Formats: sequence, C-alpha cells, structure tokens
Amino acid sequence: LPANVVLPETMGRGGGNLPNGQAGGFLGKAHDPFALMADPSQPNFKVPDMLPPKEIGTARLERRKKIREVVDDTIDYFESTEDAKLMNGNFHSAYRLMTSKEAREAFDLSKEPKKVRERYGMNRFGQCCLLSRRLVESGVRFVTINTFLTVFNEITWDIHGSKPFTSIEGMKNIVAPMYDQAYSALIEDLYDRGMLDETLVCNVAEFGRTPKVNPAGGRDHWPQCFTCYFAGGGVQGGRVVGSSDPIGGVPADRPVSPGDLAATVYHSLGFDLHTVLPGPSGRPFPIVDVGKHEIRELF
Repeated sequence: LPANVVLPETMGRGGGNLPNGQAGGFLGKAHDPFALMADPSQPNFKVPDMLPPKEIGTARLERRKKIREVVDDTIDYFESTEDAKLMNGNFHSAYRLMTSKEAREAFDLSKEPKKVRERYGMNRFGQCCLLSRRLVESGVRFVTINTFLTVFNEITWDIHGSKPFTSIEGMKNIVAPMYDQAYSALIEDLYDRGMLDETLVCNVAEFGRTPKVNPAGGRDHWPQCFTCYFAGGGVQGGRVVGSSDPIGGVPADRPVSPGDLAATVYHSLGFDLHTVLPGPSGRPFPIVDVGKHEIRELF
C-alpha cells in the first residue's frame, strides 16, 4: 500500500494552477501521494490505477513484467540518472499495487456493512472518511481528504452568496450536516476500534470567512481569524485554545500560527522539532520554523 494517499483527488480545479503543498516538493516525486481519482460513493466505484487495461489479463501482465526485468538486467548503466531510477521505482510500485490482495481489500468499500456506510453518509466526503479509516487500518501512514474539488457551481464552504458560489443557507443546511455526520462517524469509529490514540485527525483550512455579510448575502475570504481542530494522537478532548473578538474578526487571546500547527503535528507523531532536512541546493531545511512550538495545551 502507498504510504501517502489523497482522497478523492488533489485540488486543482478552483480556477488556477495546482495549489502548492500537495506533492513531494524538493523531496522528489518519489514522495508524491497516491491520488485516488475516483468517487468512492459511486455504486460502481473502482480504483483506476489498480486496474490493468481490459485487454491485458493477469498472465499477460506477469509476462510483461518478466520481459521488462530481462531488459533491465542488460541496460543497468542507463539507470544512473534520478529520472530513470524514479521511473523504475514507479513501475514496481504500480505493479505491487495492481497485484496486491491487501491493497484491493483496503480500497474495497463493499466489505463494509451497509449500516456502517450509511453512518458516514452516502456521499463523496462521507465515503472518503470511511475509506480513510480502512486505509489507516491497513497500514497507510498519511491520508488527506479534500472536501471539495472545485468551488464553482457546487455547494461548498465557499459561501460568497451569489452564483457560481454557495449561499450561507446551502452551507448551513447541506455542507455542515454532511461534514458533521462524516467527521463524528470517523472519530467514533476510530475510538471504537482502538485506533484513535495512534491516529491524529486534523481539520484545517487556509482561511475563514468575513465576520460581516457581504451585499450578496454571503461571507468572503478572511485569513485574519479562523478555527482548526484536532482529535486523537495524544490530543486531550474538550480543550479550547484561544478565542476571538465578539465578531470573530481577530484573535483576542492565544493566537496560533500555521507554523505552530505544523509543530503540533510533528510533536504528536513523535518527531524531534529540531530535525533538519537537506533542502534545495543542499541548504539545511528545518521542519519547523524558528520560534514555532507545539500547542502544549492540547496535550
């Protein structure tokens, strides 16, 4: 199974280029996540990259692998470049994924009772949450769930009020109940299975919404103040860290930065916050910015 999975796929249809932070970056493409590229709530849900072309059966796939190995043995000297090594690694990763019984079972939501699937919600986000639990249970180390893939002509968190965006009522009556159902089901399921203490669940976004309603009856982007929440992974439940002013415009007490959130994740996972990686051009790259710390109140 891949170590890093994105459900249902990477974001990139919000009107611009693929947003940063979704790939391996300077660590290299070997660290890119495996993107599902499918909707697990669909009745005919299959993982596209786990299925060989229809005209290629299992025996033919195995013959192709053996032919490739024969060729590889004769031209090893061509694999001195990083791109060649990456291509070879990608081939073997793809082959293992396509032939792994464990991978097929981990991605197979039909193994779940109907009652469990309905508990999460029979929608894309709910089934992604359920699938994330199955993947973590099977050994996947890191799962990202993108709630939505676009903000246009779909009911989302992007509540600017006028089309092609979402109204406040759409968020209140459709998005929030869907999210509450799936998230609470995930936390309860992890707890019931004894997995929550070893699994950190982070709910984060890039900004909040304006404290005041705009002329279209919606709320616009507002990075000055918003809320994130963590569960599991050693985090003590029921803790509230910090507060805002009465209208939610700015932090009034104990502000937390994105760097502090990153430090909190690393701390929960047992990383030394002073770890330094080799960065671009060999320069040192600390995993946590100077002056940033874990949110100690959570632990």
